[in-house]
Amino acid sequence: MQNDHPNITDAQIRDLFSSQNKRHTEITAAIAGYNENGYPCPGANIMEHAQLNRLAARNGMENPDYVNDHVAVYARAQREIGCDFCDQWIPDNPLSMRDQGYEGGSFNATTGDAKIIVDGMEIKEPEDVVEHLEKVEFPRLQRKIDNFDHEKRVREIGLSEYNQQHEIGLDVLKTGYDFITFPILDYYRYGYENYFCAYQLYEDVIEQHFKLQAKLSYKNNLAAAEAYNRYDLPKLYRLDHDMTDSRSTLVSLKSLEKIWFPQLACSLEPVLKNCGVRLIWHCDGNIMPMVPGLLDVGVRGFQGFQYEDGVDFAELCKLRGNDGQPLFMIAGVSVTRTLPFGTPADVRKELEYLVSVHGDTALTLGCSSSLAPGVSSANIVALLEGLHYYKTHRK
Repeated sequence: MQNDHPNITDAQIRDLFSSQNKRHTEITAAIAGYNENGYPCPGANIMEHAQLNRLAARNGMENPDYVNDHVAVYARAQREIGCDFCDQWIPDNPLSMRDQGYEGGSFNATTGDAKIIVDGMEIKEPEDVVEHLEKVEFPRLQRKIDNFDHEKRVREIGLSEYNQQHEIGLDVLKTGYDFITFPILDYYRYGYENYFCAYQLYEDVIEQHFKLQAKLSYKNNLAAAEAYNRYDLPKLYRLDHDMTDSRSTLVSLKSLEKIWFPQLACSLEPVLKNCGVRLIWHCDGNIMPMVPGLLDVGVRGFQGFQYEDGVDFAELCKLRGNDGQPLFMIAGVSVTRTLPFGTPADVRKELEYLVSVHGDTALTLGCSSSLAPGVSSANIVALLEGLHYYKTHRK
């Protein structure tokens, strides 16, 4: 997408986002830390084609067909939902779904691949993870560090955001996703069992991996900070990496505090110090044990809560960032409990609860994550009615 407008100037990118920031005052107020008149909506990634078609039709589209016109139908559906701002623009994601859920024929390291092959190496045991890291991945990361092109990266970020903003449309504010980087747990590459066994057995190698990722991320995020300042990008960014399950963190919190959190802080320093962006953290599973560490490094909000896993939304709303200011929340009705298994009354009740307990936290309302096929039309209608109501009604 980033090459759709290769001749666009820096001034044109800045003019677009400067005007967008002025146009969308409700969400820019929330980013600053407070709600003005109501609760803006981040939209909802509904994965069932029939529901997307229904929403697009309600929004005035004739004969919508998601499969054959997925971007247009997805965009129309977002308008019907009442989307005010969007970080992760993913109109093609529901293409992987059918009425009964995921029906794709391809698998990867975390979805049941028979063999995990990385750069021609088969990963069968923890020692294979270590061998690949030391022989292939570490040298590759070092080359990227040595050859990093700062100006090229600044332009890539600006053009990508510009193009996505135009594809979404100017009635929705595009906020940041997928260009600020930080060290990750690399289970997507190596598979859960192999990676987490290697993490337990070879902590020094994993720590070296975090350090190299952090060095590259530092350079990348210097470019991201400059892109924010040069192009007047909206000062909201969602960090997204699943590090918890329904119990707690995927690895011991003590080890994260020792070898991961320091590298996360190093990675994020450029954007926190140089451009004042509000970083929020995506939450899958029980994020509560990680919250203090995330706030310490500068995270100032959260998105995507699995309340049934022990996430106490009311308690989170009482917390403050390391600047002493209220947090920013992208909260919403649960897609793993309330929407698929509840009633319209349950949907309304959950929205009412979120609004009633948020205190002075800046609140936006949508869904807790992507909405899988199988949710009743009645529950979706109740969701939309609630989102539209709270866009103009404060508690």
